[in-house]
Amino acid sequence: MKKIIILFSLVFLGANAMAQFTVPALSYSYDALEPHIDKQTMEIHHDKHHAAYVKKLNDEVTANPALKDKSIEEIVKHVSKYNKTVRDNAGGHYNHSLFWTVIGPDGHTLSGPLLEDINATFGSFEKFQTAFSDSAKTRFGSGWAWLIVEHTTGKLKITTTPNQDNPLMDVVKEKGTPVLALDVWEHAYYLKYQNKRPDYIAAFWNVINWDEVSKRYTEAKKKK
Repeated sequence: MKKIIILFSLVFLGANAMAQFTVPALSYSYDALEPHIDKQTMEIHHDKHHAAYVKKLNDEVTANPALKDKSIEEIVKHVSKYNKTVRDNAGGHYNHSLFWTVIGPDGHTLSGPLLEDINATFGSFEKFQTAFSDSAKTRFGSGWAWLIVEHTTGKLKITTTPNQDNPLMDVVKEKGTPVLALDVWEHAYYLKYQNKRPDYIAAFWNVINWDEVSKRYTEAKKKK
């Protein structure tokens, strides 16, 4: 299955060789997260939804020379300079690119400085888990739940954003570097969980790649 994904990605990248942005290949197979996240959802989410954000963002690059050669991080950090289409699709590309890396079939044990910081900030891992889950459950409509390292304090914080906004954007209230992300758009879970978002959120804890999250945490702390 992984060979199929790599082949798809090479074909996709070849077809978009001149595109500024491309959909990153998954490092695991579409069915690697089952039974928690099903194969069909992963295929549609990655190959259709994410690809649509990338296509629309590249269309905006073609129409707006100011976007040319800018990284996705540069665009989202200064997204107030651009129109809503750029905001929605740059956010969609950044958010999903991060999301694919912080979930996976491996790296499910959390330890070290991130766990120590979580315990110190939230009281315990269990309290953090409850707070994060509650934030994701109560995010009205479509959006994302995040664990961030705040830009101003360097402290961990849980936050949410609507639609495809993220904490790097200059238009959001609570800013920081994302280290963990949870997509709570219905397309992320509806095939398997229908309207039961809390069940999807509970399943999410079984597929977090804490190795990747810890790496992002370490990099974010170095920037302070």
